[in-house]
Amino acid sequence: MAGAVEMLLSLLSVEEKFEIAVMPKDKLFDLHFGLGLAIRNAFRLNEPGSKLLASCGTSHPDDASWVIISALWRALPTWEP
Repeated sequence: MAGAVEMLLSLLSVEEKFEIAVMPKDKLFDLHFGLGLAIRNAFRLNEPGSKLLASCGTSHPDDASWVIISALWRALPTWEP
């Protein structure tokens, strides 16, 4: 899962990272249909046997994208442009 977060950090713009970093944790759900969908598709979380899905500790792609978004959010306070 750390690799997915690192990839997102390299792909997201400075503005997108800032928006996520300042977002209160209880508002992260607002990312479910945008960033979450992009994560589910780009990392193929819907494919049976997905190692990333398993590494997120869940069998559901929606839950896995939430785990990844939460990890990204936690990583951003230490991120510097």
